Amino acid sequence: MKISFPYMGTVIIYKKVLELLGHDVLVAPRPSQKTLDLGVKHSPEFACFPFKTIMGTYIEACEMGADTLITSGGHGPCRAGFYGEIHKRVLKALGHKFDFIVFDSYARDKEKFIRNIKKIKGNNSWLKVIKAIRFTYQMLKEIDRFDKWIAKNRAYEQITGSVNQAWDEIQKMFDLAHTKKELKEAIINSEKLISAIPLKEVQERNKVRIGIVGEIYVVMEASINMEIEKILGELGCEVERSHYLSDWVDHNMLPSFLKRSHEEEILKKGEPFIEIEIGGHAKQTVGHIVDFKERGFDGIIHLMPFGCLPELISQSVIPKMSAQYEIPVFTLSLDEQTGQANNKTRIEAFIDLIKNKKLSNHQFSA
Repeated sequence: MKISFPYMGTVIIYKKVLELLGHDVLVAPRPSQKTLDLGVKHSPEFACFPFKTIMGTYIEACEMGADTLITSGGHGPCRAGFYGEIHKRVLKALGHKFDFIVFDSYARDKEKFIRNIKKIKGNNSWLKVIKAIRFTYQMLKEIDRFDKWIAKNRAYEQITGSVNQAWDEIQKMFDLAHTKKELKEAIINSEKLISAIPLKEVQERNKVRIGIVGEIYVVMEASINMEIEKILGELGCEVERSHYLSDWVDHNMLPSFLKRSHEEEILKKGEPFIEIEIGGHAKQTVGHIVDFKERGFDGIIHLMPFGCLPELISQSVIPKMSAQYEIPVFTLSLDEQTGQANNKTRIEAFIDLIKNKKLSNHQFSA
């Protein structure tokens, strides 16, 4: 099989597990203007931004020769649950021939989950499949750990671009690891790499910590969120996202007896504001706002695709939460027509307000 998948976040993880099972993996290009143009052209007008971007990615993957597409499903009223079927119909109407594998949560449909695993398993033994999954899961945990370090310390680099360069090198080292020994070496070398980066010493009271919440695709995929983590780092902010792939896997892919999911705690924190499950990541969005406040963050940026129904619901309760928890929240709506220069100016103004507020509070307390 020539397999491809949506481009989201650290794609070497999806690539790795499939390579270890002997598949020919085709990684579609990082979403670009061409990707968006293709997606917009062949998507329903009412579709949300992630749908259109993924549509463009699938078309590019099929043009590269992919005969199998793998993706995750959705649940609840969120239209993500219909993505797979609509994407499949559009691609077939365009003349592409392929197999489409949609992974839903293990807890939602265990039999379908196992059937999908068998499709990917091919002629490999179950022992090889388990080893490949365990290896990739360990790699995923380590990559997310380094990803968090990068987002936190980008603000303090003494040499401009050194942290971004290190992150590129770390991803290359992990991409080349195919055995436990090579993975261990990648981890050790990555540790050495980041420990050698000269960082500025900043007093705790002068640090600005920003949490990013919202729909998972626009939060995790830098190419469609204006690389907001880099923008915030350049503005001197520590950054942490509400979504990391390892957390998603823990919550959606692991059987209940193996779960070590932080997601359940986040959902409970969001319960007072959104009582029922409305699909997407709306409840996680409000839950993470509470969590970030409790952990001492200074502000929140809420990313939502234009027309995303669950995030519109979370947006409606955010003003109340912002006042109740006394934490500033800035909602940024994203689509294919987003003006990057305008939004960057708005982000800069938001961060300036937070910095001025911290300075005033410190002067008052002093």
